[in-house]
Amino acid sequence: MAIKDLFDLSGKTALVTGCKRGIGRGIAEALAGAGADIVGVSASLELEGSAVGEAIAATGRSFTPYQCDFSDRSALTRFIGQLKADGVAPDILINNAGTIRRAPAASHGDDIWDEVIEVNLSAQFVLSREIGRGMVERGAGKIVFTASLLTFQGGITVPGYAASKGGIGQLTKALANEWAGQGVNVNAIAPGYIATDNTEALRNDPDRYKAILERIPTGRWGTPEDFGGPAVFLSSAAADYVNGEILTVDGGWMGR
Repeated sequence: MAIKDLFDLSGKTALVTGCKRGIGRGIAEALAGAGADIVGVSASLELEGSAVGEAIAATGRSFTPYQCDFSDRSALTRFIGQLKADGVAPDILINNAGTIRRAPAASHGDDIWDEVIEVNLSAQFVLSREIGRGMVERGAGKIVFTASLLTFQGGITVPGYAASKGGIGQLTKALANEWAGQGVNVNAIAPGYIATDNTEALRNDPDRYKAILERIPTGRWGTPEDFGGPAVFLSSAAADYVNGEILTVDGGWMGR
């Protein structure tokens, strides 16, 4: 197979969670550019006229939008049921939806903890289980989680987020251990410091912004576009022998 064909996603359908903006949108557009049709879901995604939908349509691929609040288990169950009713059987699942809540550990309330763990970890497992079951039955599929630098580090004032992303790292490996021999690749991408809504508070803090930037060897914060290539790779035949891997895309942060 020619090298370019290894990365061709023509004929594939990718379900991308948290696709409305940021890293999720960057990944959705990249997968469409590689030939995949996109099923997109976010809590507030417009069902008509979304910016991400228009961008994907411009590539000539289809975009099917859904709304789901991943902090609500019953909403997630309904969403999964609707996918099945609509006959959607993704070849690729991008588990990108996530949230972050900042508060010192001593005042990190149960409500904050529960919301973050539900969105970032529990919902990811439930969706992967349900979509992954079909992939295992078909003997083929790609699942890619969005991990974090806090999969490896503890962070500051985000204990719930750090715990959830640490869990994502282990969930990636656990699912890979079970499904690699059945044709399903499970991997994760760990973003570094990326200019998105989730990092707005950090970027608005001059001291934290300066300290973070000084540690990044590339000398810049990342952008959503930096995740297109890694996501296409892990979703393609080029990564058929890559299993349980957490690929850091961080401008060199972890090597510093």
